[in-house]
Formats: sequence, C-alpha cells, structure tokens
Amino acid sequence: MPMFNTYEAKAKLSSLIKAALSGEEVIIANANNPSVKLVPYDLSTGNGFKFGVMRGEITISPDFDAPLSDDVLSLFEGKAST
Repeated sequence: MPMFNTYEAKAKLSSLIKAALSGEEVIIANANNPSVKLVPYDLSTGNGFKFGVMRGEITISPDFDAPLSDDVLSLFEGKAST
C-alpha cells in the first residue's frame, strides 16, 4: 500500500485522487505516521443531510435581523443588573 507524506500528497493530489477513484488505497502520512486514507465519496450514502426536508415547516420572522432592544442587548453584553 503506497503511503505519501503530506508535502508529497499536496504536490500529487490530482493523481492521488485518480488512484483512489480507480480503487487503489491511498494513505497520507504526517511525520511518517499514517494519518488519513483517501477514498472515493459514496454518493449513494451521502452524509445523511437532505435539503428541503423541512420545507414549509420552519418560518423566519420578518424582523429576524432587526436591532435588539436595549434591555436584550445589555443581557448579551453582560451589563444587565440582576
């Protein structure tokens, strides 16, 4: 299994990506210690996040970005009296 140090991997990144996509195992080492394995991204599994799942379920108030009132702002600044 080929192992590349980070400096070499940076210089050869395109070819290492091609190697990983073709099924080769590519290990990148830091200070001669294996650190990461470069593998193809599996589009079928993704990362579990799907856009639009909560469409229509969440609303943002029209004044969402309006300035805070002085009493609320003082709480964020730690100036509020208790």
